[in-house]
Amino acid sequence: MPLLVLAALWAWRGTRRGAIPVALVIALILSWFGDGAATFFPFAPELPMMLLCFGLAHVVYIWLFLTRLARRRVPMWALVYAAWWLVLVIVLWPHLGGLAFAVAAYGLVLAGTATAAARCGGVIALGGAFFLASDTVLAFRLFLPDAMPDWTSPLVMLTYCLGQALIAAGVVLATSTRVTTT
Repeated sequence: MPLLVLAALWAWRGTRRGAIPVALVIALILSWFGDGAATFFPFAPELPMMLLCFGLAHVVYIWLFLTRLARRRVPMWALVYAAWWLVLVIVLWPHLGGLAFAVAAYGLVLAGTATAAARCGGVIALGGAFFLASDTVLAFRLFLPDAMPDWTSPLVMLTYCLGQALIAAGVVLATSTRVTTT
């Protein structure tokens, strides 16, 4: 995530963008904290700290997408995210224990990010979908590990990094387009 922050800042060098780059950088840093929750917060349980950091990153993304980058209404196909959440909660609920409500709430925020991203254009929408895919695979790896083959471990990071990179690239492209057209 630090490399994505540097890439975005490099793309915006010499320009003034206001709240958009600040929000992107905050979301990426919060995601980085989620990635390294055990390192950054050794005094706290890792999984709840991951959920908190990533949850806050998603809230920032939702704000950014809805207030600064939305170009259209939520497309009908994005209803799949509501169905995704419902199925995820039903399947995982018996395995979540004391984290059930936290995981369900995090899932809502994650679906909200993907839905809000769908309003922003193709690159950001695809990034939101890959981020959702990453956390879906991760959730099954954490709570139903016997159901997941070993090859899904690298799939989590691949889809996560691709999702974040697409979101960052989409935000940079959206702001570059707006500057050149106004």
